[in-house]
Amino acid sequence: MMIHEITEKAGKSRKRKRIGRGHGSGWGKQSGRGHKGAGSRRGHSTRFQFEGGQMPYFRRMPKLGFSNVQFETRFWTVNLRDIARHDAFKSGGEVTAESLIAAGLIRDASRDVKILGAVDEGGLKVKLDVKVNRVTGGAKKHIEAAGGSVHESGTRRDRVRGIDRNSDDRTPKNLTKKLRRTEAKS
Repeated sequence: MMIHEITEKAGKSRKRKRIGRGHGSGWGKQSGRGHKGAGSRRGHSTRFQFEGGQMPYFRRMPKLGFSNVQFETRFWTVNLRDIARHDAFKSGGEVTAESLIAAGLIRDASRDVKILGAVDEGGLKVKLDVKVNRVTGGAKKHIEAAGGSVHESGTRRDRVRGIDRNSDDRTPKNLTKKLRRTEAKS
């Protein structure tokens, strides 16, 4: 047996530290918690980012820039495949936010609804009349090929900007920002 084989095994399994078992162990009396104060009591915990009263790191950082994350439009998304497979729509019918909630495909009406175009290999076989906020291009193609119809009501943002989701021209009609000089000339 060589010395490096001994040191490899030494310290491999360590006994659990037993605190509060007499001052002879070195971890008796206060059990490593110090004397008085909140840290010595049971049930005490500090936030992981607490720096002892020093100005926290996040507050020391400069806050720069702007983020649009608070203005994003969040959707309940449903695949056409899931709608076609569901018992409520097996023979076709009208697909609205209310009918999707009743079928259990979306949770509630707190968000806008978007229909995605994922279908089974054979394509869509049932005739659906879809009346939701958004429908992807692929989903619209599948629905209309099966003899159904699509009516998109659009999101709040679409309505503010004056975009008609049902027409071919989807350019904004209500421009809320001033045009740049180059855009205004052309």
